[in-house]
Amino acid sequence: MPQKPLTSDKLYRTADLKKLTASSTKHLEPLEEIVGQDRARHAVEFAMSIKEKGYNIFAIGQNGLGKRTMVMRYLKSHWVPCESAFDWCYVANFDDSRSPKVLKLPAGQGRKLRKDIEQLMNKLGKSLPLAFDNEMYYSRADLLKNQLAERQELGLQTLSEDAKKSNVSLSVTSQGDYQFIALNGDEPHSEETFDALSLKEQEAFDIAISNLQVKLRELIRQISAWEEDYADKQEHLDEEIASEVVSHHISKLKKTYKSLPEVKQYLKAMEADILENLDIFLEEDEDQAALAYAALDKKLPRRYQVNILVEQEEGQPPVVIEDSPSYHNIFGYVENATFKGTVFTDFSLIRPGSLHKANGGVLLIDAIKVLERPYVWDGLKRALSARKITLSSLEREVSLSGTISLDPEPIPLDVKIILFGDYQTYRTLQNYDPEFAELFRVNADFEDDMPRNDESELKYAQFISSICHQSDLRHCDKSAIARIIEHSSRRADDQFKLSLHSADIANLLREANYHAIQSKATMIRAMHVEKALANRDMRVSRLRDHFMEGFHNGTTLIDTKGKSVGQVNALSVLATNDFCFGSPNRITATTAYGDGQVLDIERSASLGGNIHSKGVMILTAYLTSLLGKTAKIPLTMHLTFEQSYSGVDGDSASMAELCAVMSAISGISVRQDLAITGSMNQFGEAQPIGGVNEKIEGFFDVCTIKGPKPTQGVIIPKSNIHNLMLRKDIVHAIEKGQFQIYAIDHVTEALELMMGLPVGKADAKGKYKTNTLFGKAIQSLEATRNAAEKDNK
Repeated sequence: MPQKPLTSDKLYRTADLKKLTASSTKHLEPLEEIVGQDRARHAVEFAMSIKEKGYNIFAIGQNGLGKRTMVMRYLKSHWVPCESAFDWCYVANFDDSRSPKVLKLPAGQGRKLRKDIEQLMNKLGKSLPLAFDNEMYYSRADLLKNQLAERQELGLQTLSEDAKKSNVSLSVTSQGDYQFIALNGDEPHSEETFDALSLKEQEAFDIAISNLQVKLRELIRQISAWEEDYADKQEHLDEEIASEVVSHHISKLKKTYKSLPEVKQYLKAMEADILENLDIFLEEDEDQAALAYAALDKKLPRRYQVNILVEQEEGQPPVVIEDSPSYHNIFGYVENATFKGTVFTDFSLIRPGSLHKANGGVLLIDAIKVLERPYVWDGLKRALSARKITLSSLEREVSLSGTISLDPEPIPLDVKIILFGDYQTYRTLQNYDPEFAELFRVNADFEDDMPRNDESELKYAQFISSICHQSDLRHCDKSAIARIIEHSSRRADDQFKLSLHSADIANLLREANYHAIQSKATMIRAMHVEKALANRDMRVSRLRDHFMEGFHNGTTLIDTKGKSVGQVNALSVLATNDFCFGSPNRITATTAYGDGQVLDIERSASLGGNIHSKGVMILTAYLTSLLGKTAKIPLTMHLTFEQSYSGVDGDSASMAELCAVMSAISGISVRQDLAITGSMNQFGEAQPIGGVNEKIEGFFDVCTIKGPKPTQGVIIPKSNIHNLMLRKDIVHAIEKGQFQIYAIDHVTEALELMMGLPVGKADAKGKYKTNTLFGKAIQSLEATRNAAEKDNK
């Protein structure tokens, strides 16, 4: 029974939109969820509900599936974190300035603490100088000074009186040194008068002065002790005065933050430090004061600033997207400042990374970008394993510098990280990083497509509505919705599926909206969608047009009418990053006396891939099982793709290759108005292939160029019928009987269509009738054998 071509209703599935009652997206409720990604959504829900370590997410899928959009919508609408987010601040460690301390505060309290500390410093900056600039302080300080002066004066007076008893005076030189001088009555001895004294008198003076110098040294030591005692008393007085002022102001803050022990402890340490460093507030030296206050834009001493590293909103868990995951952007860094030529740093110059900002929430990163940046992946794993953020300089990480830097106290880390990547990146990490599976235990696998039925078409229409509403586009009427759904089905290469590449649909809607505006239409209609699709194809189809020129000018050889022996039109797909198209190829086969091998010229020339070679081996096995059951096939068959110079792979040409080989063996010519695509197994069964729409369209275009004939058409596997979403012009041509598409289950059906003969059935003895294709092939092989045997004799 002759094979019948497919009817036009099998070639394209229109969108009926049976459940859509709205006339346009304007009256259609937008879809809040991402359509068709239930599996991925459940994975995200599961991971976000588990607090334990390691339940981070790797979102797997191609770009454009809306992975990030779906995750962001879920987090915004449904995620309720187990704990509140916190503010994180760095403050000075008064015991070790290299190791700043971290304060954990409820969301919104960091700014309040900083403001309170600034107000405290402003008050102390005014009240402390005033406390030391009043009569009460001056009188108490003068009393201590007078007490010291009296004790010094009494000591010197006593020593002076002792000196007078020995006829010696105590005087002070112009340099402030004390000296003893022998007296001649009431006047000091001159050299002449002293020399005039007897030796006994001179010795008496020397002994007296020596004894007095001993007493003087004891007195000086005593005076030093008195001065130290005075300094201690003065310092105690200053601390007492300052303590009254400082404790008065700080006590209010302590009450305010009594529920936060870390803050109370910091305030206590700050109070003690202020009392030890009163000169910061009382400093009269402008340079010293400037150094203490050198803080870019601050008006309080650097050591008492509060560096708010991360500030969160109350009730709003942080969700951070890091588009540039460099080491500093993820883990933070420490800046340097310059003051009068001196480079310095401190805790107030610590800057946060996205890991700090996302602490208590979620951090979203692209996996490829993370792996491209040096040291980021290792740092991320360390942070997740230790559950803390350690801020260390990148220079120290790579041992490029031994410069002394800060070593801030680590911040406890409670974050969910969601990595976005494709299958290749996921498998690479799984295979080569043993820690990956422990840290990213949940994979959210995003689907490329979804089943197409009345219910899903309605959801897809709602999805289209959501894009129109969110992007402020003109609304789509029912015809535009239907055309977009049909395009989505074509994108999925299946009549019964819809593509979930949401970015593609969003871009199509924007372009259709542009054409609607240009035509001054109030709504997007099917014609605007068609125009957007046509313009898109025109922009990216330069390679196809260049390739088709070869068929126009005859440089690419192909026949679309007549018959030829050992020559078959096969179909392939060429692709760029954003466009793919079908291209007919001529396959030829020749035979020569040999031992039954099918020699793949592509493989011999290193232009054939492994899958193509496998396809040739399969057709060889089928051919051998068919024609070589009782005797070896006495031929060597050579098979090639003509005018193919860039390599061939895939097994979708194996049925075409078998047809070419069978034609060469039997001598029966093959129809050139038909092209064939499809792979086969060892039993000759037709197997589905990819790109069937592009392949059919490519041959149709070549037939149009070469001159259309009603008998022209394409043979495809029957299992590919559901993939057909052909261009409208091809559907119309088939409706008018100007083009044919045949769907087959077995390669023998293709042989009958291509060669116009029944293949025949073997009888009980394994023989075929002579008027069948296989019968003629066997006759040809037997004639070759007989001729060979005759020659050998």
